[in-house]
Amino acid sequence: MEGTNLDTTLLTILVFGFLMSLIAIIGGLFILLPEKVLKRWLKPIVAFAAGSLIGGAFFHMLPHALSTSQPTISVLVWVVVGFTAFFALDQLLEWHHCHRMPSEHVQPLGPLLLIADGVHNFLGGLAIGAIFVVDIRAGIAAWIAAALHEIPQEIGDFGAMVHAGYSRSKALLYNFISALTFPLGGAIAYGVGQHINVYFLVALGAGNFLYIAGADLLPEVKQAEQLWETGVRFSFFVLGVCVLYAATL
Repeated sequence: MEGTNLDTTLLTILVFGFLMSLIAIIGGLFILLPEKVLKRWLKPIVAFAAGSLIGGAFFHMLPHALSTSQPTISVLVWVVVGFTAFFALDQLLEWHHCHRMPSEHVQPLGPLLLIADGVHNFLGGLAIGAIFVVDIRAGIAAWIAAALHEIPQEIGDFGAMVHAGYSRSKALLYNFISALTFPLGGAIAYGVGQHINVYFLVALGAGNFLYIAGADLLPEVKQAEQLWETGVRFSFFVLGVCVLYAATL
């Protein structure tokens, strides 16, 4: 790649990384909606995010990681490493992504939530940044999948911060600061990508996506009070998968 292309890739990573950080503010905007409206749409959005993450992992990240000259087993090992790393994050910090209504939080998790969110965003930035290094179009598709997940997460995170005693303005500020680790991770992935093959970061990101979708998001939406709610959530999940597949065309 020529210097100009390298500069363009870095600029793209930083722009999309900063846009991801701005999504932290969206939680504060959605929280102003009536809780009845949030309760109706939050779970379908979570289901859609789960589908988009799975679609992003299988249709965008894994194909690029497997297209390298690396042995298939090496790529799959890094997928498992990515999956296991986020399982460890859950276990060690006793934390998982928050997709609950503001009134459903039962304990103050503010500082712990910010630390875990910062680590999560940094690892996500590494993975998405690595995909941008490999292919900008695939990077945009993976970014969309990650952003769709961040929206319901930030709604829940903001509610948890307010429940922990933070003012709305401070909750927004601290969420935004913790989200700045995303462009930091992307910039590091870009720097690493100038010296070595970053397939392992792409595969690690696929494992990240699969863990969040399968272990974190889907358990929150698979049980519904009404049969029609189950149908709506399943439809949103399938729609999320289809949107990311369509992005490959």
